[in-house]
Amino acid sequence: MPEIRSPTDAVVKIVKTTICGTDLHILKGDVATCSPGRILGHEGVGVVDKVGTGVTTFRPGDRVLISCISACGRCEFCRRGMYSHCTTGGWILGNEIDGTQAEYVRIPYADTSLYRAPAGVDEEALVMLSDILPTGFECGVLNGKVAPGSTVAIVGAGPIGLAALLTAQFYSPAQIIMVDPDENRLAVAKRFGATATINATGDKAAELVMKMTGGLGVDTAIEAVGVPASFITCEDIVAPGGIIANVGVHGAKVDLHLERLWAKNITITTRLVDTVTTPMLLKTVVSRKLEPKLLITHHFKLDRILDAYETFGHAAETQALKVIIDA
Repeated sequence: MPEIRSPTDAVVKIVKTTICGTDLHILKGDVATCSPGRILGHEGVGVVDKVGTGVTTFRPGDRVLISCISACGRCEFCRRGMYSHCTTGGWILGNEIDGTQAEYVRIPYADTSLYRAPAGVDEEALVMLSDILPTGFECGVLNGKVAPGSTVAIVGAGPIGLAALLTAQFYSPAQIIMVDPDENRLAVAKRFGATATINATGDKAAELVMKMTGGLGVDTAIEAVGVPASFITCEDIVAPGGIIANVGVHGAKVDLHLERLWAKNITITTRLVDTVTTPMLLKTVVSRKLEPKLLITHHFKLDRILDAYETFGHAAETQALKVIIDA
């Protein structure tokens, strides 16, 4: 049972949590800041169990959405809206401190790292607002400057890529092309609003994207996997003046082909989600403009979390997107 360590802490009893692709990257050794033995997880909803003396917004019994980012709200980066780079917080849950894949979790800076769960909103839908929806939206759609009438390619149709697909439609792009080697995920992407899908198996994906765009390429290429091949695909398909918006967590170096790109006026963006859009996204869920439950495919109890990891980690066989874990 975690304890209050600082006056600004809260301890939350977890009701529902999930597994993120980043957790798989941690298990592969891609995240050096996460030490062995750490309780993983940075997403979830729950009930406040106790609060420190400095917490003014929440009280025991409040139902809350847990942000994947802990923000002090006072440091230089927080004051600039870059909560992911908070000097004493940021992405620490399930990374530098124990996370949400447990019965209870300690939340630093509770007043600025929790959101009150609106009455009547499905808690499973709220879990998707902890990380993947703001990540897909901020790191992909906003950084990629998706605009009305623009052409977008999302390389990777996993949960983050699909979150980018759902939120890109806020801006009415003319084309959203999903690229992935998994036919099931491509079929899901089509249901979610993709205008075209391309199977990335083999080496023809970039060629097919260029053909679909009349040889011009895409205005926004969103990298949503975190492996060298997917980033290079984005390099191959971005149009002159376009943007490569990296979302994926990369654990290996990627070749940047400046010999081809130096004169193309492109922009490359990177970002760790700041969750500055969580309040706005929460309103879209409350109003049913956004249906994040579409991303959920499997359910497990907390005592079956190893089965949940097995299912999520073999998504090509299990057709898993997001799994919900009931604590």
